[in-house]
Amino acid sequence: MDVGPTVTGKPRELQGFLNRTVYHPAAKRLARALVPTPVTPNMVSVFGALMVIAAGILYARVGTTAAILAGFAIHLLWHVVDGADGDLARLTGRASANGEVVDGLCDYGGHVALYVLLGSVLDDAFGAAAWLIVIGAGLSRVAQSIFAESSRRSYQWWAYGVPWLQHDRSAPKGVGGALGRAYLAVSGVLTGATSRINALVASAEFDQAERQRIARLAREVGPSFLLLPGMLGANPRTIILGLSMLAGSPLWFFLVEISLFNLLLVMGVARQHAQCRRLVDLIGRGRY
Repeated sequence: MDVGPTVTGKPRELQGFLNRTVYHPAAKRLARALVPTPVTPNMVSVFGALMVIAAGILYARVGTTAAILAGFAIHLLWHVVDGADGDLARLTGRASANGEVVDGLCDYGGHVALYVLLGSVLDDAFGAAAWLIVIGAGLSRVAQSIFAESSRRSYQWWAYGVPWLQHDRSAPKGVGGALGRAYLAVSGVLTGATSRINALVASAEFDQAERQRIARLAREVGPSFLLLPGMLGANPRTIILGLSMLAGSPLWFFLVEISLFNLLLVMGVARQHAQCRRLVDLIGRGRY
């Protein structure tokens, strides 16, 4: 289905201001520079995880103003590297479900280490009780991130025909496959409303005109559908964490994740149900 970008980049409505103006253009340039080298997309993913851990060490174990600023800068640069692995995979024909899982493992693994490092700072101040806050914030982030990413990937499938993990019949086995299935299980709970659209898209697989019509309708509701998921992405968190550390403690960052971001998650799930009902209605009107 030729309805928009499926290989070389994300459409405008899927990119926040920083992604559109800074991170994604820089990621594409980095990926192109890496194409003639032996560096693989998985290597880039691992390097990204190491960057997040390095930021955590500077934040938590060094802790000077200069170290916090350096950690903030590294964490911001991580967004470029985080996009470059996928761009490199597409440019070199290495895109796969296995690479998607590796990317996710590196992302989550690096941030688990970051949260543990930040938790050690709170432990010094509040004792063992601090870990209840850290674990609560970490689990909140997992749910929020899965909702945000699954919503974006579902929209890309509807509007531009870009498949993702749930469409790959050769999904990896072993630990990676188990984690991928766990991810999809949580995604199914949080974004269950999208299943009706997925079914309509699947039913139009061999009807090009109908598939194009569904894609057009999906793009019409896209800006509204993507608003709250976009607010739950990684970009705001990196900035809030940096500001929290400059204010003297990661506590403020964790409290924002537990309170404000979970409120946005609840609102996002409810809003998504309403928007999916609207899209189902719009699709149904054109069939009769």
